[in-house]
Amino acid sequence: MSTTLIVSATHAEAAHLGARTDVLVTGIGKVRAAMAVTRRLERGDYTRVINIGTAGALHDHHSGLFVPSAVVEHDISAAALTAIGYDTVDRWEFDDGDGSVLATGDTFVTDPARRAQLAERADLVDMEGAAIAQVCAHYRIPLTLVKAVSDQADDSAMEWPQVVDAAARQLADWVRTVGGLAT
Repeated sequence: MSTTLIVSATHAEAAHLGARTDVLVTGIGKVRAAMAVTRRLERGDYTRVINIGTAGALHDHHSGLFVPSAVVEHDISAAALTAIGYDTVDRWEFDDGDGSVLATGDTFVTDPARRAQLAERADLVDMEGAAIAQVCAHYRIPLTLVKAVSDQADDSAMEWPQVVDAAARQLADWVRTVGGLAT
């Protein structure tokens, strides 16, 4: 039997999933996400994880829903750590993605210079995806990332409370239609 765990950082992002959906709300940030997903995977018999949530667009033309093909941890340097003897992974890839790249870090991106720097290697930015990817890779559980653009990774990010409900509806629709889960 296939058991899917839906993971969201906030209750607001998962607000339109039905009561029959197995949802884990982790809290915001990489540490909270990694801890919560690890605890749940240790207790459950899951065969699939879907991480839903909002993301900032790093390119002005990006809007709507994305299913990233890769996620990078933007606030750690695997190359630098590997160079000093600590082999570290900071990128995970997924076969079922749409070609986009998600950058994850604990920094809330609103600075134009930082946005431009991240846009050189990614399309979207969030605060949990890479942590969830690392945990799922450790447990060898397939992961799908589904991100709804809520802002442009600039000052508009501060309007998140006003736009999250529309994003949550898009995410729930994806879970029902593409994700194949009754909610």
